[in-house]
Amino acid sequence: MTHFLTLGSPKFAEPRLARLSASSGAPSAWREACKNGIAEALGGITGDFAVGLKESDGRTVLAVDRFAIQSLCYRLVDGELRFAARADELADAATEIDPQAIFDYLFFHTIPSPRTIFKGIFRLPPAHCAVWENGKFKVIPYWTAQFTDAGRPSFHELKEEFRGLLRDAVFAQLDGGKPACFLSGGTDSSTVAGLIGEVCGQPAASYSIGFDATGYDEMEYARIAAKQFKTLHHEYYLTPADLVRSIPLVASHYDQPFGNSSSLPAYYCAAMAKSDGVSKILAGDGGDELFGGNTRYAKQRLFGWYSSLPTPLRTHVLEPVFGHPALKKAPLTRKAASYIEQARVPMPDRLNMHNLLNRLGVGNILTPNFLAMVNLDHPAAQQRQVWGQASAQGSLNRNLAFDWRYTLAENDLPKVCGTTQLAGIAVGFPLLDQGLVDFSLKLPQDYKLKGFQLRWFFKEALRGFLPEEIIQKQKHGFGLPFGVWATRDSALKRLAQDSLHSLGARGLVRKDFVETLLTQRLPEHPGYYGEMVWILMMLEQWLQQHAPSYRLP
Repeated sequence: MTHFLTLGSPKFAEPRLARLSASSGAPSAWREACKNGIAEALGGITGDFAVGLKESDGRTVLAVDRFAIQSLCYRLVDGELRFAARADELADAATEIDPQAIFDYLFFHTIPSPRTIFKGIFRLPPAHCAVWENGKFKVIPYWTAQFTDAGRPSFHELKEEFRGLLRDAVFAQLDGGKPACFLSGGTDSSTVAGLIGEVCGQPAASYSIGFDATGYDEMEYARIAAKQFKTLHHEYYLTPADLVRSIPLVASHYDQPFGNSSSLPAYYCAAMAKSDGVSKILAGDGGDELFGGNTRYAKQRLFGWYSSLPTPLRTHVLEPVFGHPALKKAPLTRKAASYIEQARVPMPDRLNMHNLLNRLGVGNILTPNFLAMVNLDHPAAQQRQVWGQASAQGSLNRNLAFDWRYTLAENDLPKVCGTTQLAGIAVGFPLLDQGLVDFSLKLPQDYKLKGFQLRWFFKEALRGFLPEEIIQKQKHGFGLPFGVWATRDSALKRLAQDSLHSLGARGLVRKDFVETLLTQRLPEHPGYYGEMVWILMMLEQWLQQHAPSYRLP
């Protein structure tokens, strides 16, 4: 049984601990830091890390970094706290699958901490630590986002500070080997690609994935960035055959079901870099969530304006009129009615109005037996708790902090960390450097979202450095045309059908829903319903490898 575990690259701000880490290694610094109280010490420790320490007096201390780039799971067994990097490392033959975790997966397309797929095994949430002492166990946050609006600072001074922080962050993530990065052609990955060349004095090796499917391929922008920064550019066009071959591999690699479809392109990118001699690849994740780049931020600002209208106008005129069933369906008034309906729902519940489970109806998708075993309100209740934790006056900053948890820590970062690990290389996230996080916390909200202009400051500060086409492009990323391919490629269609029928036999999903989804809805709207097929398929593929005999009682 492990008594000490340390992962990642912690940065100790306290000089004494920094010296100890440099001379004797991070384990020695962690042991010293824990002596005076781990929660207090963690305020001065940044970087990516996970640490588990069982001391001679029986006390056990756990902690993970502020974005949970490194993972740490735990369980109590006979009065002993056991811990490991992966949930499946703590499971044994008697460990049961948690039906609530399956429902959470179907809702979020991942299983947010602290729950894991296994009953009694938990994952430490980002920016949290835990102490087991004298039979008592306590999990507490050691850091929460504290946003401060700096008023009207000098744009020029902020620009110079920001670009300096970017250069330092990229340089700090390089490992001395071949400098390399993912390159989607978006703002973040292009920034990282350009800065590698600037701080290294040699161009980055860049890796991009393309799709031979109308509306999905972004290789044009990756090539623009590669040309601008003279990267050593590598491309691979993913095919349906690649998916058939790799879906079982990627699904089973994770320690629990994981439904982000971008994991397949990310894996192929990382594998391409590995075969090219890369030992560590840099990713651009975090820029949207720190600097206001997701399209839903502008959409939520629009909804926010509705609440500023006079209450009598909203409650006595607009809502009764546009709430009429006929106006909800009429082509000319349908959008206005939908806008008012969404604007009336408070955040973060509003974000779930387009959730696939809600749109299709849980009773239409899941079996009565399964529904009787789960709390349907649990995901929304957890979201409300997270929404209220950030210290932020404005709705935009609260949106950002919310996404630091759900978009980054629970979804995008596990995607990249898991697939790079599977490919056999390390990964770094320079845009999540603590210096840049602190900078974003003080940046005025209208510098992040100016009117409806996403990432206004980020783009203006890098204008002249980034190609103008990339500054102006719409956000896309590594979107996977799975639904389109699943209706056209026989082998991929067969994998999806076999997976969903097998899942139906486990008693989780209604067999009539599976049949309708595959034969009617997917062919009618492959881009939309392909997502539901994907998350069900990835759940079944994980179960086949990790719990093949699992059935509802």
